[in-house]
Amino acid sequence: MKIVNSVALVTGANRGIGRHLAAQLLERGAAKVYAAARDPRRVDVPGVEAVRLDITDPGSVAAAAAAAGDVTLVVNNAGVSTGANLVSGDLGRIRLEMDTHFYGTLSMVRAFAPVLKANGGGAIVNILSALSWFSYDGANAYAAAKAAAWSLTNGARIELAGQGTQVTGVHLGAADTDMSRLYDGDKIDPAAVARAALDGVEAGALEVLVDDWSAMIKATLADDPSRFYGPALR
Repeated sequence: MKIVNSVALVTGANRGIGRHLAAQLLERGAAKVYAAARDPRRVDVPGVEAVRLDITDPGSVAAAAAAAGDVTLVVNNAGVSTGANLVSGDLGRIRLEMDTHFYGTLSMVRAFAPVLKANGGGAIVNILSALSWFSYDGANAYAAAKAAAWSLTNGARIELAGQGTQVTGVHLGAADTDMSRLYDGDKIDPAAVARAALDGVEAGALEVLVDDWSAMIKATLADDPSRFYGPALR
C-alpha cells in the first residue's frame, strides 16, 4: 500500500492520534484525506476534507461510504474510554465501549470493503491497543472491546485478502492524548504512533507494535497467565 496519491479516510481525526494521522498522510503525499469526526467543525488540519461521521451510527457510516467513494485507505482510529469495569461497571458504558471499538469498527469495515475493492483493494488500518492482550482493573471494558477488535482485525484480514485489501492492526501503550489524560504512567507521543502506523502500512505489515510495552505484553500470551496476573490476584 503506497500512501503517495492515495485517498484516505481517518476516523476520530479531530484530535490525538487521528489528527496526527490526517496531517502525516498529507505530508506523505496522499492526494486527499477525509478527516472524519462526529463534529466536523472540530477538525482543524489544513488541507483535509472534514466529514461528519459517528461510527456507532450505521446510517452515518453508510453516508460516509457513499460520500467518499474514492477512498483507498481507511484508518479506524475513533475510540472511547469510559473507565468501566465488567462485573460492577455501568452496563451502558460497557456497551458504548463495545459499540465503538467492535461494532463501530466492523460497521466501517463492512461499509468500505466494497469501496476499497472497486478502487483496487487498498488497505484498512485498525488502531488497537496493548490492552487487546491484557486486562487492567479500571479499564476492563476497554480491554474486552479492544480484544474483540483485534480478533475482528484478524478475521477481516482473511476475508478481504481475496479482493487485495491489506488489513493492518496497530498496538500501543498509552499515548499522550486527551483520552489518557488521567493516566499517570509513561505516554507515547501521538505523532510517533501515527508515524509507526503509516510506516507499517507502507511496509505491508500485518501488525505494528509501536512500543516495547506492546511487544512485551504480546510475548506474555504464550506464557502461563498466573505469571502475568499473579500479583494482581494476591
